[in-house]
This record gives sequence, C-alpha cells and structure tokens, in this order.
Amino acid sequence: MDTNLALLLLLSPFVGFLFNIFFGKKVSKGISGAIGTLTVVVSFLLSICFFAQLNQNGKPFEISLFDWIQVSNFKLDFGILLDQLSLLWLLFVTGIGSLIHLYSISYMHDDENMHKFFAYLNLFVFFMITLVVGNNLLVMFIGWEGVGLCSYLLIGFWYKNQPYNDAAKKAFIMNRIGDLGFLIGMFIIAALFSTLNYAEIKSAVTAGDANSALLGLAALCLFIGACGKSAQLPLYTWLPDAMAGPTPVSALIHAATMVTAGIFMVTRMNFLFDLTPDVQNIIAIVGAITALVAASIGLLQNDIKKVLAYSTVSQLGLMFLALGLGAYTVAVFHVITHAFFKACLFLGSGSVIHGLHGEQDMRKMGGLRKAMPITFWTMMISTLAIAGIFPFAGFWSKDEILMVAFGHNKALWIVASIASIMTAFYMFRLMYLTFFREFRGTEEQKHHLHESPKLITIPLVILAVLAVIGGAINLPGSMWLNHFLEPVLAAKHEAHHLGTQEFILMGIALVGAIVGIIWANAKYIKQGFVPKEDAEIVGFSKTIYNKYYVDEFYTFLIVKPLNGLSNFFRTTLEPALGKVVYGFGTVANGIGSQGKKLQNGNIGLYLFVFVLGICAIITYLFIAQ
Repeated sequence: MDTNLALLLLLSPFVGFLFNIFFGKKVSKGISGAIGTLTVVVSFLLSICFFAQLNQNGKPFEISLFDWIQVSNFKLDFGILLDQLSLLWLLFVTGIGSLIHLYSISYMHDDENMHKFFAYLNLFVFFMITLVVGNNLLVMFIGWEGVGLCSYLLIGFWYKNQPYNDAAKKAFIMNRIGDLGFLIGMFIIAALFSTLNYAEIKSAVTAGDANSALLGLAALCLFIGACGKSAQLPLYTWLPDAMAGPTPVSALIHAATMVTAGIFMVTRMNFLFDLTPDVQNIIAIVGAITALVAASIGLLQNDIKKVLAYSTVSQLGLMFLALGLGAYTVAVFHVITHAFFKACLFLGSGSVIHGLHGEQDMRKMGGLRKAMPITFWTMMISTLAIAGIFPFAGFWSKDEILMVAFGHNKALWIVASIASIMTAFYMFRLMYLTFFREFRGTEEQKHHLHESPKLITIPLVILAVLAVIGGAINLPGSMWLNHFLEPVLAAKHEAHHLGTQEFILMGIALVGAIVGIIWANAKYIKQGFVPKEDAEIVGFSKTIYNKYYVDEFYTFLIVKPLNGLSNFFRTTLEPALGKVVYGFGTVANGIGSQGKKLQNGNIGLYLFVFVLGICAIITYLFIAQ
C-alpha cells in the first residue's frame, strides 16, 4: 500500500504533464489549469499523509522499486526514501507548488500556450519530487538534471523574445558547469565506497576507512554542484536573468524548489561535510560573500523582479553560511520560512505586473496600495518577514543564522549582519517605490488600476499568513524542527537557549533591520527620491548598478576567448585541414587514374606482369634463405 501511495505521490505531476502535453490544446484553458493544479495537490495531500505517519511512528519509508545497476562490486537500486528531511521538503515543494499552479490559472489565462506552461510546471514538480525522494545520489541526479531542463523550458517560455532565450541558455549552461562538479563528486564517492546509497555511504564514512583527501575532494565537488543550482559565487549570474520567465516560474524556481536543491543536497550529505572542516569553511565564506555581494547589487536595481532575484541569492548565501558552520537545521529552517515569504513576494510582484499590464520598472509605479490593497498588505507582511522584524517568520530563522555565525566567526557575523541591513533597506525601497506616494505610470495604466482576481490574491493571503506564523516550527524553547531532524543528522548540533547574549544579538539584528527601514523611509518617503531613467550613475554606485561587471568579466575571460578560438577553427584551421584532407583525396585519385591505365584488357601485358611477380617471389625466397 505504501509503495502504491509513494508512486502516486511521485507520478501524479507526471500524469498532469502527459495530459497537458498531449491533450491540453484540445480542452479548455480552465480544464488544462485545473488538471495541472489537481495533480500537484494530490502529491501535497499524500505528503501530508506520509508526514503524519512518520510523526506518529518515527519510522521512515524506504521502498526499493527495482535493481538498477550492478557492475562488479557496485550495486544500486532505484529506491524511494521518505524520511524526515525529504518529507519536510515535499510539504513545502508540493504545498507552495499547488498555490503557484492555482495562481497561474488566472495569471496565464490569456496566453495561447497555457497548456504547455502547465505541462512544464508539472514536469518541474515531478523532477523536484524525484530529486527529494531518491534514496541515492544517482536518483537525486536525475531530478537535479530534470529541474535544470525544466528551468530552461520555463525561463525561455516566451521564446519569441530573443533575450529570454539567451537567459534560458545562460541558466542551462551555468547549471551544467556546477553539474559537472556534482558528477565528479559522485564518481569519487562511487570509487571509494562502491555505492551511492545514502545509508551505505553514511555507514562507510562514519567507519573512518576512507581517504580523507578524497573525501574532501568529493565534498568540494558536491558543493560546486550546489553553487550552480543554488546560485552561489561564482555561478550566480544566471538567476537574476531567469526573471525572463513568467512570474509564477520565478516564484517556483526562486522560492521553494530549484534553488533550494543545493541546500537539500548538502544537508542530506551532512555526514560527509562534517568530516571535511576545510570544505565547510569554504562553504561558510562563499555563503557570506554571496549574501553581501547580492544584497549590495539589490540596493540599486529598478526592475521589481530583479530586486527579488538578488534578494533570493542573498538569502541563499545566508543559508550556505549556516551549512558551512554545521548548523544544518538552522539552514533548513530559513529555507522553509524563505519559501513562504519569497513565494508571496514574487507572486505579489506578479500581481502588480498583472495590474500594470506587464510593467516591471518600479520607477513607473507608485501609489498602488489603494488600488491593490490585498497585494500591498500581503507583500508588506512578507517584506517585514524577510527584513527580520519581530515576530514574523524571517526574524526567527535569520536570527538563528546570525547567532550561529557570532558563535563561530565574528567576521562572518559582521558580513551577514551588513547583508541583513541591506536587505531591509532594498526591500522597503521596493515597497515605497511601488506602493507609496503618487502613481508615476501613464494615464491609461492609472485608469485601469485594479486588484487582481481571487485566484491570484488567495495564494497571496495564504502565503502571507505562513510568513507570519511560519517561525513557530522552531521557536526557542520548543525547537520542534531540531528534534524532528535529529535522526537525519550525523552529529548532534546544540540548539541555542535564550540567555543574555542571545537577547543582545536578537536586539542588534532587530535594530539593524529597523535602521535599514528608516534609511529607506528617509530617502524614498520623506525626500520622495525616485531614480531617474536617464540619470547618469557615477562612482562606486555605477559599479554596483552594473552588478560589479561580473557578466562583463565572464564575457572577457571566457566567452570572447572561446568565440575567438571557435572563429580561428572555422576561418583558419578548418579550411587548412580541409585542404590537407582534400589533398589526400587528390593523391588517391591521381594514383587511381594511373592505375586504371594498366587495366586495359591486354592479356599479354597481364601475363608479363604475372611473370614479373613470380620472378620477384622466387628471388625473394632464395635471398631469404
């Protein structure tokens, strides 16, 4: 029974994909959207059932579907593992995925390819579930590659726009770079332990027989894979460009699913990373720097979705900081709360864009809170959450990360704190430019301003409620999440108990967030500052505005040399090689032309050559003796 339900959980979204890809165009858009949404809801309900069973008896579900690979002493089955970590991920992946599907029914209703959009969304959720429920690294890798493929299809969904295609290709290629690291890490682990099964790797690693240098290399390679998928330095530039996709795609990729895959993988392999402290240090440093760099870029962005994209990169950096410090539960806690408030923010930005008929530039917005009150209040709640204001969900999870950082490395705590202050500033900058003061758009836009339909606002309200109460899963004192994840973690990680130092740190974090809000309020409300479209940005602000010229650096260092090399091959080397190959053909043709003259039908000539041949053979035999 459990096997059938687990297969239904996994395959339900895939059935939705098959229906929409083959029959979606033949049915109405409403039916296409309803089927796509219902299949994900089924997976969500089954996730709740398995979660309730696990919570009751504490026993994870491990189901081996079939023997997959057996080569020499390497054996691997295709199995499903529903334990504490995977079920926790399934709950918010399928739960928030269901809300995004529901939202998309209204948001994408006017698109002629709506059925194809839902097919891609369903396929994305199917691969994400595969990534989460696999009992070994190879099954995870199938889901890992699958979500990469689907992100390419969804980011470039409006394929008639060439920049959108370029963004999709950029995401696909940069993810392949990270995926190569993942593959190499898998190969090293397979060579060391003759298995890729999580439980078997854990037993072998904890036995202490493996080469520590190779373990460190495997962990580093896996982290490179996580950098690609979860947009960490230096492989983060694809994620802001991924805003080219429809807004529900941005919410699905950037909130609860694809970008958290790297966090999931590192947490799943925690027993490996705990034994490689040097790699953990690298993870913490990369996470802290990513959080700071992305937050600083978000300060000056004017596209509402780009601000949220850099915010996602920054928050992911904080999660990796926690992972690098060994605080896996804290990282997972922030993943969950981030999924709530960031999904709400992205869907809220989509509601704004929907109300302004495609406008994404915040300089052309303003004054929307009266026309779109539900969108405004839900986004305001989520903004307070991401800024770390008490008692919203983000306060508890972000505060835990800062506490862990303070206890391990004061420099990393300072970097993370600065990034958090910047987050409060640019998120309230977004709110002030979008919803406050006077409307700065066209008269036609102003005339048509209205609140979005219920299919858009209902998911916003649900997510806003979760952004308020989501922190309750790991409040100091109860620490439910810590206890729940204990069976998955190799080492016991002590939870923070509130003492004088903890209260002081909480106060500092809260004051920092308030400083960021006051800073934004002074500039954009009291001074009424609005960035001008034609204003020239100078100094260091120009560097930040141009995203530290990282894309230009990659173009100079990688793209141009590769283009130059390929151009050299095409214009110089390939013609030269062509001439060499053609020369061989010419010589062979010449020899053939001469040779065919001997085949003239003259029997006397043939007999003469025959006699010469016999004489040559006899002479050779005598000489050889």
